[in-house]
Amino acid sequence: MFQSFEVTARPEQGPPRLAALRHELNAEGLDGFLIPRADAHQGEYVAPHDDRLAWLTGFTGSAGFCAALQDVAGVFIDGRYRTQVKTQVASEFTPVPWPEVSLAQWLKEQLPGGGVVGFDPWLHTAGQLEQLAEVLSGSGIEMRACANLVDRIWTDQPAPPMAPAKVHPIEFAGESHEDKRTRLGKALQDAGHAAALITLPDSLCWLLNLRGADIPRNPVMHGFAVLHQDGAVDLFAAASKLETALDHLGPQVTVHDPATLIAFLGQLQGPVRIEKQSVPVILAEAFGDAAAFGDDPCALPKACKNAAEIAGSAQAHLRDGAALCEVLAWLDAQPAGSLSETQVVSQLEAARRKDNALQDISFETIAGTGPNGAIMHYRVTEDTDSRLEDGHFLVLDSGGQYLDGTTDITRTIAIGTPPEEASAAFTRVLSGMIAMSRLRWPRGLAGRDIEAIGRMPLWLAGQDFDHGLGHGVGAYLSVHEGPQRLNKVSHVPLDTGMILSNEPGYYREGAFGIRIENLLVVEDAPDLAGGDAHRKMLHWRTLSFAPIDRRLIVPALLDPAARTWLNAYHAEVAEKIGPRVSPVTKLWLDAATAPI
Repeated sequence: MFQSFEVTARPEQGPPRLAALRHELNAEGLDGFLIPRADAHQGEYVAPHDDRLAWLTGFTGSAGFCAALQDVAGVFIDGRYRTQVKTQVASEFTPVPWPEVSLAQWLKEQLPGGGVVGFDPWLHTAGQLEQLAEVLSGSGIEMRACANLVDRIWTDQPAPPMAPAKVHPIEFAGESHEDKRTRLGKALQDAGHAAALITLPDSLCWLLNLRGADIPRNPVMHGFAVLHQDGAVDLFAAASKLETALDHLGPQVTVHDPATLIAFLGQLQGPVRIEKQSVPVILAEAFGDAAAFGDDPCALPKACKNAAEIAGSAQAHLRDGAALCEVLAWLDAQPAGSLSETQVVSQLEAARRKDNALQDISFETIAGTGPNGAIMHYRVTEDTDSRLEDGHFLVLDSGGQYLDGTTDITRTIAIGTPPEEASAAFTRVLSGMIAMSRLRWPRGLAGRDIEAIGRMPLWLAGQDFDHGLGHGVGAYLSVHEGPQRLNKVSHVPLDTGMILSNEPGYYREGAFGIRIENLLVVEDAPDLAGGDAHRKMLHWRTLSFAPIDRRLIVPALLDPAARTWLNAYHAEVAEKIGPRVSPVTKLWLDAATAPI
């Protein structure tokens, strides 16, 4: 398998580490300390050096934080992780349902007489602290910036990542970094901003057509950048990372020692745009009156892929789909009970490695069978590795980082004879996925306006799931990319070129899980034959191609339009993937894509 870079802690390691942290609280005169799953760049993913939350608590989810007080330590987790957290943290840590319970509300309940709570100003954004201070006003609770107390007690903390950057070829990027910088600089000028601070690693890499390896599974490098009106960039990153990229960057990109960043920012003449929800507090304060809050200038341009990025992604998905089909055919030939989850993971990762364009997997492969499938972001370990038994579902969620695109696909697979009730839930999940895939919608709508379409079949049966319907995906960048999402709270209008996942699911704790996921790209919808062009519409084009397990479908629960869509999709899978697989897999594929 690909090497795993996750920081892990067994539950029994949590109590002594928490005790050591509380010793530091006493030394600092603090009543508490916040431990987010974040680094100074505020991306979703962190390097092992920055995975303090996992080291302290054992919780390895991609979102959450801990508030460690003298007599209680709350681990705040959203709906995706409420099953997972139970198995990962010791009883000394108290899971807190978040965002239903806010940090400010919890602090006021735990510190009714007031207190001082420390935080690392590199790891919390200006927006987070502003909102927290507003709600805590009058409570007697003070937030105090301080050194990171976890770093003091983490004696074998991994070193900061220093992987070399590499140039992302123009054939895949589709636009030179000179043109990007000029275009975005002009947009800053038009908005009345002298410059913009860029903190997010994927924004930095997209802007400069660089890729890196500072974050496991995500081809990004750590650094900060200041983009000016004229397109010039001041780049703050370790010089050792950029030795082979200096000629590519050219004279308009000046490389600085990261240690000089705060002093440099203090000398800038404003207004300088900073994004309140991603800029660390310490950097926001460095600007003083020169700061002007606004959106990351790279976010939307990066999200709206150009023709080369879309074409590359489409090709990557065809090769990726062929690798997945080889594994699905192999899996189908194995008797129930003969395989373990780790064997499936190894087989799938080996199949993807046969593609020379593969750089890495795009996230830790999820292969959860039976009750493990109900853990939405399950990661198999030696302790949890389970056999695929008769009557189980296997949730197989995986993807690859290819030079021409990033993939993410999920299939739920029947092992032996599936239970009837679970098959009915599977069919509802499939109906929601198809409903979203077929959707046409007026330009200007955001994810929050349409995501219920993918939930409706489940809602009609009194069922639902606790994750978003879909997330944005990068072009050989982060597998989770903002700002676009199919989510109840996403207000960003969907636009042409955006790539998103479509992944409804259903999870019954202790029993089974279901998720079906394809990646889709937003396109202008063609005019309907004989229709009245009342307004401009958008629609999806599917990028992912692999069969959906027909054995789990209850045909009577599929409406005729959904059945027509599924048969057409399977015909396209057979046409596009069939020529790319082995003869044995081709026979399996023909049967797996037969009409229902």
